[in-house]
Amino acid sequence: MATNREFLEYTLELLGDLPEITFRPMMGEYLLYYRGKLFGGLYDGRLMVKPVPAAIALLPDAALEEPYPGAKKMLTLSSLEDRELLARLITAMYDELPEPRPRKKKP
Repeated sequence: MATNREFLEYTLELLGDLPEITFRPMMGEYLLYYRGKLFGGLYDGRLMVKPVPAAIALLPDAALEEPYPGAKKMLTLSSLEDRELLARLITAMYDELPEPRPRKKKP
């Protein structure tokens, strides 16, 4: 089941305190980036983030689930209502996220 555009817009509105949030559609889902680094995504109508130490510390009760079969497990946020927690979570994760891979130039 793909994530609908309305859920993306709702999530982006909740993350509005972080001006450098971007997204990229990917096979019916959406990858989410903060300041160019991938921190999570929207999968089947769920906001999921990478299980870096900062995220685990801020979300100790979050379920660790696969976003899709065969994928690495991610933390699933059970509630999106706390905008302050979301902003704090993503900014705390930033330094622990890997740098983006350089894109190959097309010939």
